Amino acid sequence: MITSNISLGKNIRIDKESRINNISIGNGTKIARGVKIFGSERNILEVGIGCYIGPNCFIEGFNGKIKIGNYVSFAQNINIISGSGPNASLKMQKVFPIVKGEIFIDDHCWIGSNVIIMPNVRIGKFCVVAVNSFVRKSFPDYSIIGGTPAKLIRTLTPEEIEKLHSDD
Repeated sequence: MITSNISLGKNIRIDKESRINNISIGNGTKIARGVKIFGSERNILEVGIGCYIGPNCFIEGFNGKIKIGNYVSFAQNINIISGSGPNASLKMQKVFPIVKGEIFIDDHCWIGSNVIIMPNVRIGKFCVVAVNSFVRKSFPDYSIIGGTPAKLIRTLTPEEIEKLHSDD
């Protein structure tokens, strides 16, 4: 495996069985076992500070920019893909063209296990994505989303938002 374009902050922990390439990782981020994360020379994948990426996650930023904010928590078996389609069949692409696009996950999000996030999605700050969700559209700050396809379950209450921003 060729590795290049890797920029690591301080106090990073990456399990020896994980693979990274074309990536910038902020201070204090932890990457568990079996994770595969890569961008491309044109689309350096960005992971913020203080993130946790759980076991067996796959984050593909080859086709479009992926940026993960600060203090984002990923459970296990999450797939984030910046390109999707029948790339082996030009005939199938006539009906189902390949979709490519950017993905942004803002600060302090919590992504549950077995979630799939598709191209052209932005998840706002302080969002929760429920287990086994398929995310194909964007959601604003303070959203709790879930389902296949994912939909808004509810937004955080003003009291919950106040707790998030308090200094206690």
